Amino acid sequence: MKPSRLLLIWLAALCLIGILTGTLQALDIDVPATLLSINWGLLLALLVLALIDALRLNNLPSPRIQRQIPGSLALGRWSEVHLQLSHDFNEPVALKIFDHVPQGLSFENLPLAVELQPGQFSEVVYRLRPLKRGHFSFEHCEINLPSPFGLWTGKRLLAVSGDIRVYPDFAKLYGGQLLAVDNWLSQLGVRQRQRRGQGLEFHQLREFREGDSLRQIDWKATARQRTPIAREYEDERDQQIMFLLDCGRRMHSQDDELSHFDHALNACLLLGYVALRQGDAVGLCTFAGDQTRYLAPVKGHGQLNRLLDSVYDLDSSQRPADYRAAANRLLSRQKRRALVILITNLRDDDDDDLLDAVTHLSRQHRVLVASLQEGVLEQLRQQPVQTLDEALTYCATVDYLNATAQRHEQLLAHGVAVLQTRPKALGPGLVTHYLSWKKTAVL
Repeated sequence: MKPSRLLLIWLAALCLIGILTGTLQALDIDVPATLLSINWGLLLALLVLALIDALRLNNLPSPRIQRQIPGSLALGRWSEVHLQLSHDFNEPVALKIFDHVPQGLSFENLPLAVELQPGQFSEVVYRLRPLKRGHFSFEHCEINLPSPFGLWTGKRLLAVSGDIRVYPDFAKLYGGQLLAVDNWLSQLGVRQRQRRGQGLEFHQLREFREGDSLRQIDWKATARQRTPIAREYEDERDQQIMFLLDCGRRMHSQDDELSHFDHALNACLLLGYVALRQGDAVGLCTFAGDQTRYLAPVKGHGQLNRLLDSVYDLDSSQRPADYRAAANRLLSRQKRRALVILITNLRDDDDDDLLDAVTHLSRQHRVLVASLQEGVLEQLRQQPVQTLDEALTYCATVDYLNATAQRHEQLLAHGVAVLQTRPKALGPGLVTHYLSWKKTAVL
């Protein structure tokens, strides 16, 4: 409980009058005795009134608050939180509300001012934006309740619990369902190459068309129908995609609001969504430190929800990545041939562990190494050099990029595909590679 502005103004005015009259008496100037009596009487009355008002405030019931918030939020997306208030006041009451938002969530329009009317419910809204993924718990909501005479303001902490989960930015995935798949992928920057062959799964028989290959002709059906009949094939729909996600310290790099790890998660969800629509199975295996999780590849759109539940609270650790252990762990669980997409950040200090792990994986699976590159490196390489410090920075950057490029060339020499890209372009790049391999039936 603290004094309101009204009480402070009255106290200041009465004290000022007392100081003024005391000064006049000190200067031997006559001051009416009634003025002194009135001033002390007003001060005493104010103190008694303030005491009564404080007791009445203490006996006032607290309003009841219910928080309405979505059970899940997308990282970096604004959402609305509704606070519904009910009360037992017989007179209008103006109060302020501040919701205790957990750390990691930014907010707008707090604190909120609302006037409660007798016999009515009230509702206020503020905006919430997650800055990190994970599980968050709301515990309290704070209100500033004025006293009946307006001389005090009481702060009350109400227990209003609630839990939410912050997932990777999946809003684009569900928004894509409203568009045609090809149009949606083209808007994301995905390039689909022309088909160079035929799929492996038989789809149907149909009449021979101009442009069909003679190898597509079904001669038995042609003899029965006495007209050319061609076999139509489609892309194989029973393939498996495994994400091998690095959760080590090298994924801490950050170019914008999202870290490389968050960009990697968004890319996995994007490709997982596309692959599931193509009828393929999608799984996940994470490694580095204690962030080790495994989700077996399964087909069906429900797998995307399971993928979200598996990764929403993951974060990159401070430990280095052990590529050999990750490869052995994946090989022990994934027996069937799959497209393994290793997402990491190749550095100039990578030793032979990565090469050994990838070549070991490629004996049984098709492997793609997706390496995220910091945007600041390209900026440093393109900046003009005018001072000694700038020259040293430029040389160090070029040396780092050359060493990283040598690592990529080593992987390519061993028949391992490499995708080096900026974090924002990782998702479309992975989908482009997937669709290209899908159409050439080489997974």
